[in-house]
Amino acid sequence: MARYIYEYDNWPIFTWNDKKINVILGKVRHLQGKIYGQMGALGFSIKEETILSTLTLDVLKSSEIEGEFLNYEQVRSSIARKLGIEYAGIVHIDRNVEGVVEMMLDATQRYNKPLDQERIFGWHAALFPTGWSGMQRIDTGCYRKNEMQVVSGPMGKERIHFQAPSATEVKNEMDVFLDWLNINTEIDGVLKAAIAHFWFIIIHPFDDGNGRIARTISDMLLARSEESTQRFYSLSNQILIEKKKYYEILQKVQHSSGDITDWLDWFLNCLYRALESTDVTLKRVLKKADFWDRNKETILNSRQRLILNKLFDGFEGKLQSSKWAKITKCSADTALRDIKNLIEKGILKQEESGGRSTNYELADEWRML
Repeated sequence: MARYIYEYDNWPIFTWNDKKINVILGKVRHLQGKIYGQMGALGFSIKEETILSTLTLDVLKSSEIEGEFLNYEQVRSSIARKLGIEYAGIVHIDRNVEGVVEMMLDATQRYNKPLDQERIFGWHAALFPTGWSGMQRIDTGCYRKNEMQVVSGPMGKERIHFQAPSATEVKNEMDVFLDWLNINTEIDGVLKAAIAHFWFIIIHPFDDGNGRIARTISDMLLARSEESTQRFYSLSNQILIEKKKYYEILQKVQHSSGDITDWLDWFLNCLYRALESTDVTLKRVLKKADFWDRNKETILNSRQRLILNKLFDGFEGKLQSSKWAKITKCSADTALRDIKNLIEKGILKQEESGGRSTNYELADEWRML
């Protein structure tokens, strides 16, 4: 069986092809600067809305990579409340959602704070507030005490994808990792985010939540590299899009003898594509701002305003009168009257696709194509 990278005598000394990596690193750094320059020219409310949308996406998609689907409204509401952003639609928020949001905001809003054992234990405990991961009780707020294998497949036919370092070695491995993360300033900050992500995944120090914490560490180091708490792109969203390749490259490089060029190349290219997608988020925010500016004299009730904001923010699923009634807590008749009124105003339209239920969407003028 092929040896793992941590089994070589030179672990954890990493090497890479500078010539190859510096090309894509330069492109990433250039695009980072361009985006932050563009965002700096935006008005306060537009910038605030972009940050809220980006952080919401990042929290949702990092969890989705692990097969956990958080409630969009709860995540967005939790982030808005914690950042002091006005947001229509404050809802009850589950403890696990609050925990994931707290971890992300602690990482990105306090990016210059050292990441020590106590802080990372706090992140882990926040991820699992009940001490359970699904149907399994796990140790939270401490390193794992048992051996760790990443497996897939049905019971009895499991396939081992990775065997992590022994539980007895985790404390020492993490001490070395955290010292490097907090002290080393010679490596470019973006490159450091890529290395830290891989290194943490290899150690796999917790019973569960390692992937989410690895991505959070990357987000923290990227914020540190940009010297900004303002987030305008979601790396986790791009990783989810490229999830198959993400796991393939991790599996490949985990068996290298220390050369992590392939991982760095993939990570930086993935980050570049995440930065490029910022344009989509910004277009949605600008479209929403333009709508409300042009409709500031339009008579709309509170229910209509609530649903319209949700549609611009990225409504999950299809909009039907029954959903309208449930979200706004009104009768079915009232919901239908609200919808018909918006159709008459040219704001909503009925979807052309047939089906048993009638679906509605924003009129073409306001829809993100």
